[in-house]
Amino acid sequence: MSLRELARVVQTSEVTVRRDVRALEAEGLLDRRHGGAVLPGGFTRESGFPQKSHLATAEKTAIADLAANFVEEGEAIVVGAGTTTQELARRLARVPGLTVVTNSLLVAQALAHANRVEVVMTGGTLRGSNYALVGSGAEQSLQGLRVSRAFLSGSGLTAERGLSTSNMLSASVDRALVQAAAEVVVLADHTKLGTDTMFQTVPTDLITRLVTDEPPAHDDRAATELQALADQGVQIAVAGAPGGNAGAGGDGPPSGRRRRDVPLPGPRRQAPGLRTAVALGAASDQGQGGAERAARVADLRRR
Repeated sequence: MSLRELARVVQTSEVTVRRDVRALEAEGLLDRRHGGAVLPGGFTRESGFPQKSHLATAEKTAIADLAANFVEEGEAIVVGAGTTTQELARRLARVPGLTVVTNSLLVAQALAHANRVEVVMTGGTLRGSNYALVGSGAEQSLQGLRVSRAFLSGSGLTAERGLSTSNMLSASVDRALVQAAAEVVVLADHTKLGTDTMFQTVPTDLITRLVTDEPPAHDDRAATELQALADQGVQIAVAGAPGGNAGAGGDGPPSGRRRRDVPLPGPRRQAPGLRTAVALGAASDQGQGGAERAARVADLRRR
C-alpha cells in the first residue's frame, strides 16, 4: 500500500504514517518500499512491469543519466532487463558506434531507431512480466561473448550477497551476462539497497561500480549499505551529488566529471522524541535537583 492510502485508511497524516512504518519495519512486521510498504518476507515476490515502471521514476532517470557517462563511443556492452536499464538504453541511442547485447525487449525497443547503435538480441523464451528473454536459449547465445561492461539491475542489493532477483530464470541469464563482461555496473535506486531477494545474480566481489541515487536523510539502512559496499571495494557513483560522485577509489566517469568520494554515513540519528527529552533536560533550571531532571528526561524518553 502507498503511504497516501495508509494515511487515508487510518485517518492521519502521511508524516505520521511514515514514522509508524519505520517503527513497524524495525519490528519485522512489514517492509518499506518507495512511497509505501508491503508485507514482509517478499523473497519470492516480484512486481510486474506496470508496477515497476511507476516506482522511483525520478531516481531511475537520474541514475540513467549518470550511468550513460560510463559508456564510450565504439564500445561493446551488455544491458540486462529492467526499468532502470530501459531508461539507460534511451540515453545510449546517442552514443555513436555502440554495440549493445541485450535480452530485454524494452532495451531493444529503446534503441530500435538509433542508426549509430547496433543491437544484438539473445535467443530464449519470452518472460512476459518483464519483457525479457530467458532460459537455455538466452544463456547459450551468450557463450563465447566478450564485452567491456555489463549494466544490470535487480530486485535487491546488499553488501553481504550482492545483487539478487526474485526469479530463477532471470537470475540465470543475468549471471551469463556477467560472465561475458570485463566489468559489471549495477544500477539500483536507494529503495533496493539493503533488500535481499531469493536468487543471487552478482556477488559483491564481482561488482565494479554501483550507480545509485542519494538516499533520503532518514534512510539509515541505505546509507549503511552504501558504506558497506564501498568498504568491499565497490566504486559508488551517486546521481544528484556534485560531480556525479565516484567513490571507493574508483575513477570518475569518462566524460570527465569531478570525482568526489562517497560520503560516509554519520552516526545513527536519535529519535525526535529523544532529542527533545535531552534538550529539555539540559535547559532545566539549575535550581532543580539532578534526580528531578533525570526523572523528567526518563519520562519523555518513555513517551
